[in-house]
Amino acid sequence: AVDAAIATAACLTVVEPSCNGIGSDAFAIVWMKDKMYGLNSSGRSPESISIEKVKAQGNEEKMPVYGWTPVTVPGAPKAWVELSKRFGKLSLKETLEPAIRYATEGFPLSPMIASGFEKATEKFKKAFGDKKEFSEWFRVFTKKGESYSFGDIVKLPDHARTLKLIAETEGKAFYEGEIAEAIDAQSKRDGGYITKEDLKKHEVIWSEPIGVEYRDGYKVWELPPNGQGIVALMALNMLRNFEFKEQGSSETLHKQFEAIKLAFADAKRYVTDPDEMELDFHRFLTPEYGKSRSEDIGERAAEPEFKEPPKSGTVYLCTADKDGNMVSFIQSNYMGFGSGIVVEGYGVALQNRGADFSLDPENVNCLKPAKRTYHTIIPGFLTRNGKAVGPFGVMGGYMQPQGHVQVAMNFIDFHLNPQMALDAPRWQWMKDKEFTMEKGFNGAVIEKLTRLGHEIKIPPESTGFGRGQMIVRLDNGVLVGGCESRTDSNIACW
Repeated sequence: AVDAAIATAACLTVVEPSCNGIGSDAFAIVWMKDKMYGLNSSGRSPESISIEKVKAQGNEEKMPVYGWTPVTVPGAPKAWVELSKRFGKLSLKETLEPAIRYATEGFPLSPMIASGFEKATEKFKKAFGDKKEFSEWFRVFTKKGESYSFGDIVKLPDHARTLKLIAETEGKAFYEGEIAEAIDAQSKRDGGYITKEDLKKHEVIWSEPIGVEYRDGYKVWELPPNGQGIVALMALNMLRNFEFKEQGSSETLHKQFEAIKLAFADAKRYVTDPDEMELDFHRFLTPEYGKSRSEDIGERAAEPEFKEPPKSGTVYLCTADKDGNMVSFIQSNYMGFGSGIVVEGYGVALQNRGADFSLDPENVNCLKPAKRTYHTIIPGFLTRNGKAVGPFGVMGGYMQPQGHVQVAMNFIDFHLNPQMALDAPRWQWMKDKEFTMEKGFNGAVIEKLTRLGHEIKIPPESTGFGRGQMIVRLDNGVLVGGCESRTDSNIACW
């Protein structure tokens, strides 16, 4: 299961560079021999960066989205290395070989990935113009400035070279060898902050996953902060205090809407790098917190406000094997192709995760040197009565914990199988009382929600509602998979 996860993650950096890459961060939950492990390989901000320096560049209100400034240390390659060392049966060379082959020989663009290329090319042309620091992105990911399209064969030879170096050196080439040197030199040339010293200091964090008892013996698991998985757990901790009879009813949706708003309000006030948090995040997982917050859910839509708990935003994949081992894995460049910066000669598109830092010194997620930002990407996992049920996840920025809540409830409360749980129409909280909903919801239900004070919008496409995967292990050992109907997706068996 772990070898398959590493191989798939590496392949996705090649065949879906519009969402992730070697320059990504990564997180994983591993169920191995009846024990659960958590891996956080999110990178820190450069040690030389500061709010004052970023503001001096003319960014008074918020962090820039593109360029070198929002680049944080990529964690994905180190995640592959450490997972392979601790749990893998195959060598890193063997697990990265398929990705290297695809990058070298080429791969055809599927419809949704092609759309990602086309949108990025159009957007980057407007945003970057002829700026030299972004020229490598156009050289690597376009056909002489024009977008690749559906069915085109794309080859990424520089990407293949980098994967080979990572495989041969078990990641050292990336974090302290020639790739680190190349990142350092290009960053210094173009006025960036990240250095080879920042890369060398990166370490993965092995952590205990956190969870809440939901109902019927089910427990939902996420990774602890700096990830936002705790938002899903906080919402479920509130919702466990209610009984739900019908999926998609106005009564169910109203309570879900209010719970996710309250969870986000509390998380955005308190959650950041755990080294910087002012309170113990475990307080959000207590039954007392869930009960107290559930009592704040009224009969009408309300503006979300944070509340201190009682004391006491991507590619996702999941794997399972015949021995009962399972992996829930996620990695992301954050916004599409990330920062727009590509390491010259190595094909590495660097993430723009630092765009989530605040330039307000009073904000809990304010920018500081060597700090991990509030992180949107989260892997999920389900157990029942202490036994593994299976991994699940939903990609898509701040949609992710909302997707986790909906998929988990579809499966647990409404007894939908994994594919149905993923296919069911979804909603997303945007801000204040505003929600977007997919077209599949009942019109009368939407009308009733509007009368309760919710502001509902129905977009023409289902591109903003996340992309999920799920595996469930039945008591007899049979594995049941579900994959995302909203994008190019499949279940692979071997």
